[in-house]
Amino acid sequence: MTPTASGTLTTPDGTRIAHRDHHPTGRPAATFLLLHGLAGHQGEWDTLAGQLRSDGHRVVTYDARGHGAATRTPATVHREAHVQDAVALIEALDLAPVTLLGQSLGGHTAMLTAASHPQLVASLILIEAGPAGPSPDLPARIAGWLDSWPTPFRSLEDAEAFLGHEAWTRTLVRRDDGWHPTWDRATIIASVAELATTAYWEEWSRITCPTLLVQGEHGTMRREEPSMMLTRRPHTRLVRVPDAGHDVHLDQPGRLHEAIAAFLAG
Repeated sequence: MTPTASGTLTTPDGTRIAHRDHHPTGRPAATFLLLHGLAGHQGEWDTLAGQLRSDGHRVVTYDARGHGAATRTPATVHREAHVQDAVALIEALDLAPVTLLGQSLGGHTAMLTAASHPQLVASLILIEAGPAGPSPDLPARIAGWLDSWPTPFRSLEDAEAFLGHEAWTRTLVRRDDGWHPTWDRATIIASVAELATTAYWEEWSRITCPTLLVQGEHGTMRREEPSMMLTRRPHTRLVRVPDAGHDVHLDQPGRLHEAIAAFLAG
């Protein structure tokens, strides 16, 4: 098998999920499934995926429904649909027992997957993600964020300056008037609808696998959320990464890799 194989999985509701399978040279030490955050794409994980593969791990990344090269306007973006997509990939690619590693909304999907399908999950790594909720103003805040993008961007350099990281520019498409995002506004906003009304502490409490929680020093998690998570599951390991915001994997990929390696060793 080639070191990196690309493919597409079609779910029962017709949603196409693009994925990449990064294989080490020998027998994998562990297998990872990486889940990106809201309005993101699987390419955000390129640096970390390369580091983990160099460590001897198999790493699968994918574009969540409504994101990247996946179906832009799927039939549903409910939380359960995202969980079923993760499960479908785990089963189709024979990843179990898998280490789920997700950031932000992808971390939330990973958390729900570990809670509902413990037999598939060896360990769980959450980056700036937790049970949270309810957050009634969340859809409006996401809408405001999307609407703040000064699109079309005149250049990729302008896009990177606004978005903060080069990785965020990779799904932009060029048209006559400049560079445009490929996401559908209504789909992205709908993806957080359930988080506006629902807390997921019961699901968090059900998880039994070893868990690492990674928080950015300047991240966006609620101030009390990490301590509440540890109160309910005291064996969870918490790492706060200095000089990192919500996108820890982009702000400090080296420090994140070190935290993951220490977690696996421990």
